[in-house]
Amino acid sequence: MKRKVKRSVFFRNYMVTTGMFVVCFFVLGVTMFLMGRAYLIREKQQSLYATAGEVCRYAEAVHGEEDLGGWDLRMNLAAIAQSTGDHIFLCDRTGTVVSSSDRNAASPYIGRQISAAVIGELEKEGGYEELTDLDGFYEGMYYVVAEPIRGGDGGTEGYVFVNYAGEGLFGVWGGFIAVFILIAAGLLALAIVFGYANDRRLARPLNEMAEAAHRFARGDYSARVSPYPDEDEIGTLIQAFNTMADGLERNESRRREFIANVSHELRTPMTAIAGFADGLLDGTIPPSEEKKYLQTISSETKRLGRLVRSMLDMARLRDGDPARREQTFDLGETVLQTMLSFEDRVDAKGMTVDLNMPEDTIRVRGDEDAITRVVYNLVDNAIKFAAWSTALTVSIWKENGKAYTAVQDVGQTIPPEELPLIFDRFHKADRSRSQDREGVGLGLYMVRQILSAHDQDIFVTSENGVTVFTFTLALAEGGRNARERENMPS
Repeated sequence: MKRKVKRSVFFRNYMVTTGMFVVCFFVLGVTMFLMGRAYLIREKQQSLYATAGEVCRYAEAVHGEEDLGGWDLRMNLAAIAQSTGDHIFLCDRTGTVVSSSDRNAASPYIGRQISAAVIGELEKEGGYEELTDLDGFYEGMYYVVAEPIRGGDGGTEGYVFVNYAGEGLFGVWGGFIAVFILIAAGLLALAIVFGYANDRRLARPLNEMAEAAHRFARGDYSARVSPYPDEDEIGTLIQAFNTMADGLERNESRRREFIANVSHELRTPMTAIAGFADGLLDGTIPPSEEKKYLQTISSETKRLGRLVRSMLDMARLRDGDPARREQTFDLGETVLQTMLSFEDRVDAKGMTVDLNMPEDTIRVRGDEDAITRVVYNLVDNAIKFAAWSTALTVSIWKENGKAYTAVQDVGQTIPPEELPLIFDRFHKADRSRSQDREGVGLGLYMVRQILSAHDQDIFVTSENGVTVFTFTLALAEGGRNARERENMPS
């Protein structure tokens, strides 16, 4: 699998990139070669023409005093040729070489004949320029520039040929090309090495992610990808992958805990119901005690019913069914109506109730039935865990465009490490606070789910025995007082 990831993604892209690099480098090399060759020829051409012009002027100046084959003229040709690196010779009007820049007195070129075609073109065009061997005059290719030597009457007295060996002209350029090719090959080799190393570096986290995904499929959620040193797209992907893995591991842990809690919550009442029912049937329980145990069976059956209903409600909340109904209602009225249902329980526990609500109406947006359940669960939770003969305080106020509702009880302090967990399914922050067997550990979880569906928040604090749950709701337009409406942007 690792090899497949490399070959199918990074290696293929790497080969494409390398191929494009080679093509671009080749095009650049060819372009440089052609441009450099043209530049070198042009420079040498200008140099040859300059030399030919200088020789013509000198030959025309001395022609009246000595012949074109004179020794002084030949020495001057040799001096010029030595300084320029060219080969120079002079011809008479018939094309016979009469002087040469060779220092050897017995020059092999003197007396030789230039082809009539070359002389004819030179005379016709007034000059000659060609990369040629002069029809066998030279053994190799020379870049040849020729001009006529004019006499005093303007007639042609002879011809100057200035020649530069082709292998000399392109030999330097060929050496440069060889160096260029060598450097290009070295750069290409380095590109291949570094590209392969980078390919492996980029493929490593993907291979690890593939392996981790396979482990997830087998139920092992502990797999993680090693941190990536760079903060680029791959680093962001790895961070997101590990965050996802953490979430999957937490969800799996919660799922197992949920199953264990459900099994426990179901097994306890079912065991009691089955045991007492068997005792009634086989006569183990005396007739005088039957009513007592039937009441216990009824209580446990109701507890099972509440647990099942809570689980169904929890599933609907998780799946977003039913959809939240947008309503506008009086929050204070909803709280008052909900508090009335707890009158008997408050009196039985010797508690007092303090309601702190503003005089003006606070109208909010949301699902009234769902918010009623939120208030009910929070008040029920507060009464259940409050100490005897203490005060239950419910407060409502407006702030920053939201309505706040706080439910406060006085009892045992919830440990700080338990506060982030009390809204989880079946979690009980302090088991000693939960002696009431009617609780199933889903009330606060559903409170949070309902408020999350309303895009609202809930907070909890617990210090010195005072525990306060506070949640927010969105104010309706009619729920804002006059001063708030004046400050609203138009």
